[in-house]
Parts: sequence; structure tokens; C-alpha cells
Amino acid sequence: MLNYILRRLLTVIPLLIGITIISFTVIHLAPGEPTDMITDLNPEVSAESRQRIRELYGLDKPLPVQYWNWFSRLLKLDFGFSFSPDGRPVLTKITERLPITILINALSLLLILTVALPIGVASAARQYSLFDKVTTVFVFIGFATPTFWLALLLMILFGVQLNWLPISGVQSLDFARLSFGGQLWDQTRHLILPVLVSAFGGLAGLSRYTRANMLEVIRQDYITTARAKGLSERVVIYKHALRNALLPVITILGLSIPALIGGSVIFESIFAIPGMGQLFYQSVMSRDYPVIMGILVIGAVLTLLGNLIADVSYSLADPRIRHN
Repeated sequence: MLNYILRRLLTVIPLLIGITIISFTVIHLAPGEPTDMITDLNPEVSAESRQRIRELYGLDKPLPVQYWNWFSRLLKLDFGFSFSPDGRPVLTKITERLPITILINALSLLLILTVALPIGVASAARQYSLFDKVTTVFVFIGFATPTFWLALLLMILFGVQLNWLPISGVQSLDFARLSFGGQLWDQTRHLILPVLVSAFGGLAGLSRYTRANMLEVIRQDYITTARAKGLSERVVIYKHALRNALLPVITILGLSIPALIGGSVIFESIFAIPGMGQLFYQSVMSRDYPVIMGILVIGAVLTLLGNLIADVSYSLADPRIRHN
């Protein structure tokens, strides 16, 4: 197993390099430059000043040279400095916003696992029952509902009409004056809507995948044999069938990690949460290349690690699988 993990980590390196090359090229092919955000709003800026700004940012060099300068700094874990007026280090800006994004996505993933798996298993065990039909309708609604539209509806209902939950930020204005318990409850209230919105689509998808896999497994001969031996239905479903049905689900979970990070752009912008998603959106709008590349690199690493975790988890779910 250790050798397998080391080999997979070695293959991550060329994949990561390829991803950075493609990402770096695509963002530079997009119309507009960071200098446009500075010079276009000031009609008195001369062509010489515009050129000096481009030289300051290194945008006057050929694209391969720009990429190599950026990549050579990345090898030293130096993400460079932001093109925004504050000129802060990219790594500092990302690390400030990374914890809240990780927290929301971890809670979303935990909610998906604790709700979707039992729903999928119960739906398969009670195929065509009322519970199965109700959850099927829920799944179709989850697939068809746009995330931004759902977020706006929940904000109107729980934030505006009922006034139960806050609709923006992660803390109230009087957060510093609250007790420890009050601060914990205040942050919990702020995170309820973002976590629900982030997890809604994943709940629908994972429950449907689990149901489909369980239906396929419980039709196998060894499940019939287990029932013929007199084992209880609970043992047959949860001990014999579930572990084999989890293998495709593990793959979906591995791929859902970067998907959750990507979805942060939507709900963090809607709920005004100062996380990586909001930072990425603001950086794209201002053509802040160093920050965009820093976030894309982190997303690529999470994607590759998610695939590795899924592969390693196969052997934990099914002892018959061994990575040599």
C-alpha cells in the first residue's frame, strides 16, 4: 500500500505541471489585463505609464517566460504578490480565507454522508415503497434546482420573512461582545444556510448513486445465499451488501471534494462569506493573475488528492482489493 501511494504521488507532479500550464495560458488569453483596471479609469495615464505598469507586473515578457518566472517561484512555495492595490502576498490572502471555506465544505460533506447514504440504502431496501417514491421526487428536485436560486429563496424565507437566520457574513456586528457560547451559536446560525445550499445538490446525487448501487448488489447470488442461511435483513443489507455498494460511491466522494470548492464561488458570493470562492471571483473580475493561479493550484492539488484518497479507500471498503 505504501509503495502504491508513493507511486501515485509521483504521478501527481507531471499532472500538476500540465494543469498549471493550461490554466496559466487560458487566463492570459482572456481579454483584458490587470493594467486596464488601473489605466482605463484614468484618462490622464500616458502610454509610457501604461507600459511601465506592464513592466512592473512582468506582463511585457513572452508568455512562456512569464510562466517560468511564476513556476520557479512556486517551487519555493512563493505564490508572488497580488496585483490588487494592497499588493499583499498571495499566500497570505489565501490562508486568511481558506479556513472558513474548508469549514463550510467539511460540514457540507459530513451532512451529505450522514444523510445521503442512509436515504440511498433505505430506498434500495424498500424499492417502490412510499419512502422510495418521496426520495425520488426529492432527488429530481435536487438535480433541477439551481444553487443560486435556492440560496435566494432560503434567504428570503428564513432571513427576511421569518427573520430566523442571518443572510450574510459569518459573524454579527456585536460578535466581540458575546460570550463564548453566544459566539459559537452566532457563527452556527450564519453557517446554516451556506452549508445547506452547498450540500443540497450533493445530497440528491449521492443518495441516487447509493440506491442504484445497492439495487445492483442485493440482486447478486451471494445476497440470496446470505438470506437463505437465515441471516437477518439488517445483517444482509448493512454487512454484506453495503460494503460492496460503497465502491462506486467512494469514487463520487473523491470527485466531490474539488466540486465543493468550486461551488464555493457561488454561495460565498451570494452570502458575502469572506472565503476562497469570493476571493477567486473578485480576482477574476480584477484580472489578478497571481491570486487566480494560487487558488487554481490549490484546487488542482485537492482534486488529485481526492482521487488518491478514493483509490486508497477502496481497499478499506473491500478487503479483496489490494494495491501492490
